Amino acid sequence: MKRIWFILLSLLLLIPQQADAGKNGKSLFNGKDLSGWHADVPEMDNNSGVASPFIIRNGLLVSMGTPGGHLITDKIYRNYRLEVEYRFAGKPGNCGVLAHASTPRALYKMFPKSIEVQMQHQSAGDFWCIGEDITVPDMEARRGPKAEWGGTEGKRRQIKNLTDGSEKPVGEWNTMVIECVGREIKVWVNGDLVNYGYDCTADRGQIALQAEGSEVEFRKLVLKQINKITE
Repeated sequence: MKRIWFILLSLLLLIPQQADAGKNGKSLFNGKDLSGWHADVPEMDNNSGVASPFIIRNGLLVSMGTPGGHLITDKIYRNYRLEVEYRFAGKPGNCGVLAHASTPRALYKMFPKSIEVQMQHQSAGDFWCIGEDITVPDMEARRGPKAEWGGTEGKRRQIKNLTDGSEKPVGEWNTMVIECVGREIKVWVNGDLVNYGYDCTADRGQIALQAEGSEVEFRKLVLKQINKITE
C-alpha cells in the first residue's frame, strides 16, 4: 500500500499545482551570523553559563544538539518553498524543521506549536504534529488507530513518510524541500517525494530548526515565495 501511494502521489505532484515560485529565492542564513533568527532554549532561561546550541562555524549554521531548543525565524511565512541542505557530519542522529510554528513551548515545555518535518536519520520526511494537525492518504496505516491521534503529550503525533532509502550516507549532504501552500505541505528528500499532507490546521507561521541531541550542519536555507493561483 505504501508503494502504491508513493507512485500515485509522484504522478500527481511532479508538476506543481500552484505557481509561481519564481527563479530566485531568499537565503534565510547569511553565512556570518544569526540575523533574522532567535533561539528559544529553556535551559538558558535562568543560567547565564549555558551556551546556545546554535552557532556559526566555517560559514555553516550548526545545531550542536544540546541543550535542547529551537532556532526560530523572526518573521512569519506563508505559501513558500524552503530548500534545506544539511548533514549529520559525525554520526547519525535527530533533528527537524518546523513549519507553521507559533506558540512557544506548547509541548513538553520545549516544542513550539507546529508541524515538524522530521530529519532523523532513516526517518527524514515524517510529519510530527505538535499542537497542529494534518491529514495524509492512508492515514491509519501511517499513524495508527484514529482514537489515539492528537498533537499533545501521549498521543500518536507521528505520521510516517512514504518512502525508505531517500537519505544519503552519514557525512554526505542531503537536500530537503518543504513546500507549504495553503493548507498543504509536501516534502522531498534528495528529489524523492517523501510526504504529502492536506487540511493542515495552520497555513502560516515561523520556521524553526531543532537542537535535539545531535550535531547537524546546514549550508543552505533558501526560501522562495509562492503566489497561489486561487485562494
